[in-house]
Amino acid sequence: MTESNNEWRKMLSGEIYDATDGELLRQLAQTRQRLWEFNNLNPSDIGCQRAILRDLFGSIGENFVVNQPFRCDYGCNIHVGENFFANFNLTILDEARVDIGDHAFIGPNVSIFTACHPLDASQRNTGVEWAEPVKIGDNVWIGGCATILPGVTVGDNVVIGAGSVVTRDIPSDVVVAGNPAKIIRHL
Repeated sequence: MTESNNEWRKMLSGEIYDATDGELLRQLAQTRQRLWEFNNLNPSDIGCQRAILRDLFGSIGENFVVNQPFRCDYGCNIHVGENFFANFNLTILDEARVDIGDHAFIGPNVSIFTACHPLDASQRNTGVEWAEPVKIGDNVWIGGCATILPGVTVGDNVVIGAGSVVTRDIPSDVVVAGNPAKIIRHL
C-alpha cells in the first residue's frame, strides 16, 4: 500500500479512518489470497511457507516457524525478530504496527489485535475505526488462547498465562495471567 492512500496513512497514524475504503479492501483481499496459499501448502513445504511469510511480513528474522493456519489482515505491518515460534491459529489484526522481539514463543489460538471500533453503534456501522500499535519484547512466551488488545506494550522476559486477556502494558520480568491479565509473579 502506498502512502498516497489517505485512509492507509490515517490508519497507520492512529487516526479514525474508513475501513471500507476500496484500496484497503483490495489490500485485504490480496493478503487473504496469500494466506490461503500459505495455509494450504503441504506442511512439509517449509521453503514455500517461509517465502510467503517473508514476502507478507514487514520484516522477519532468519530463524522462524509459523504453524498453519495463520491469519492476519495486511501482514506488512508485522515485524518479527529472530527465533520466532508461533503455534497453530495465530491471528494478528495488523491495522497498526505489531512488533514482536527476539525469542518469542506463541502458543496455539493466540490473538493480537490493533483495530479499535467506536462504542456508539451508529458510528460503528459507518465502517470507521482506528488502530493502536502493539509491541512485544524479547524472550516473551504467550500461552495458548491469550489475547493482546490494541495499544499494549509487553516488556522483555514476560510469560503471559494461557487464556489471559492483556488489556494494558506489562513491565519486563513478570508472569501475568487472568482476565484482565495481572502480575502474579516477578521473575
